[in-house]
Amino acid sequence: MNFFSPVIAHLLGVTSIAAMAAVHTERFDDDPHWDAHNCRFAPRAGREVKQDFGFSGTTEHCGAKGEIGGFIQPAAEPAYYAKAITPCTLERTLSASGRLACEGRQCNALIGFFHAATLNEWRTPNTVALRVYGRGQVFYAYLEYATQKWRAGAGEFGTTESTTGKRLIKRFKSGDTVHSSWSLRYDPAAGGGNGSITGRLDDEELVVNLEPGHKSDGARFDRFGLLNVLKHYDGGGELWLDDVIVNGAADRFDDDPRWEGLGNRRTYTTFDVRPWFDFGFSKTQFAGGKSPGELGGLIFRGDGRFTNLMAYYGDRLGVLDLNGSLRASGKVALCRAVSDSDTLIGFFHSQHSLDSGGSDAFNAPPDFLGVRIGGPSREGFFFTPVYRIHGAPEKAVDSGPYLHPDGSAHVWSLEYDPGAVNGRGQIAVTLDGNTARLELDPGHKTNGAHFDRFGLITTHHDGNGQRVYFDDLTYTTSQE
Repeated sequence: MNFFSPVIAHLLGVTSIAAMAAVHTERFDDDPHWDAHNCRFAPRAGREVKQDFGFSGTTEHCGAKGEIGGFIQPAAEPAYYAKAITPCTLERTLSASGRLACEGRQCNALIGFFHAATLNEWRTPNTVALRVYGRGQVFYAYLEYATQKWRAGAGEFGTTESTTGKRLIKRFKSGDTVHSSWSLRYDPAAGGGNGSITGRLDDEELVVNLEPGHKSDGARFDRFGLLNVLKHYDGGGELWLDDVIVNGAADRFDDDPRWEGLGNRRTYTTFDVRPWFDFGFSKTQFAGGKSPGELGGLIFRGDGRFTNLMAYYGDRLGVLDLNGSLRASGKVALCRAVSDSDTLIGFFHSQHSLDSGGSDAFNAPPDFLGVRIGGPSREGFFFTPVYRIHGAPEKAVDSGPYLHPDGSAHVWSLEYDPGAVNGRGQIAVTLDGNTARLELDPGHKTNGAHFDRFGLITTHHDGNGQRVYFDDLTYTTSQE
């Protein structure tokens, strides 16, 4: 801890003692033994995943012997059975059609175009697809796409607005029902030149226009076929296709088409199971540190309704508040990030930040100031400032530097200036030289929020997970 007298501060030209606050740098070369709360939740046993799909010359779910499909299970690990196609982009037309049979249970699979080398998460980058989501004796159907920059869009079949303003969803029957007229078509010239996807399922038609700017992001496709949804472990089900036509070329599956399979005939154990937290000190080297050892792991959103579904891993600090400056910086690498996921790093309180009042209404915990990695699916993932005090909703910005889940290392910083914006206070978060700023609301600085930890903490609103790592962290430890 550093101490400075007013005389020394005057000689150094410092107008605020808080500006000389003590900081600490953690390289994670060895385990720092920070305060750990529920962050290594994953049991040793894991969960069994079964993938068993591909060509079948004996079954006839779609009306004739010879088809493709089988048991498909959502998981973090990719599995597909697909036809290699001429590599193409969002600048050319794509089309596919065929017959489909969904056998129920929790099937969650994609039928469509993708890139074999970029399968890592959902929304899956470089995809244009029909998603079939089985729930017992019914299933839902969606059109989805994601660019090579993880910006995405989707639409749901059978969705209408009722006279009361509520959304009505048409559920398609599973079991023996064969949907003989499913089709998928991408037109780069439609949607006002932004690109558009048109899908049909039975007599239902759905059109999803690409968001402005998404087409220019670009996307690459080199496969068409069946792909599991790459979220985390979940229940699986059977899905079957026949009489498939891809970009004008037909496959009737009377004989083995010898499409390419990856992980589609195997059983294994996974530990990527929602909500099994698995983060803290890690003897890895993703974030760009000079030697192995860093902070991070698998971080699911927490859930404020249940005490065992919130977690943190943080260094113990002197008590800090919003009347003094706060700083943090370091390196970060986002290796995997699923839609509807968030990671929080920053200053928080070891007790107050876990107090949700039994609600999961807010993402950020109370008594928190720091950085959020997250964002709506249509935009991918931002690296932006966020804070929340007691008795008020969280405050965040809805845009900022993009952080892509491609495993590359970046340099970041956070600076909270209590004197900015006429004394209201402001947070500035910078990633690779790009900055997003967030002003505190009037009265929030003096609300009494305080912090005694720095590190990772889960949200209070549940959802999916990210694999993210930090290294070479420098942060405020005292404002004396």
